Amino acid sequence: MPKMIFVNLPVKDLDRAKDFFTKLGYEINPQFTDQNAACVVIADGSIYTMLLVEPFFQGFSKRDLPDYSTTTGSIIALSADSREEVDAYVERALANGATEGHSNIDEGPMYGRSFHDLDGHLWEYTWMDPAAIEG
Repeated sequence: MPKMIFVNLPVKDLDRAKDFFTKLGYEINPQFTDQNAACVVIADGSIYTMLLVEPFFQGFSKRDLPDYSTTTGSIIALSADSREEVDAYVERALANGATEGHSNIDEGPMYGRSFHDLDGHLWEYTWMDPAAIEG
């Protein structure tokens, strides 16, 4: 069985967060979705984002939640098949309420852009030239 990744993120408004990720083209798995959480399918069979309302998320940690409007606790990075896919994905996120992240990365065999989602989590979408990775 292949390994799976579950990225758990606290959200203030679950319906708003589900709507945002659906508009980015992802599906919500209803089997693992209720009033406290939603399972966003990033890559079926391998990568999922669990959106957890803040009080529910807090039950999994003894630490306080940071203020994601001013703090970056992690960067969720996803790969793209082309530079054009990077641009289309980030532009779609921005059109649906995300805010621009850090400066674009354009270093020959690597190209990336980032955005902060509606709850302030930093997402990066990156294309890497396959020849450079294998080389």
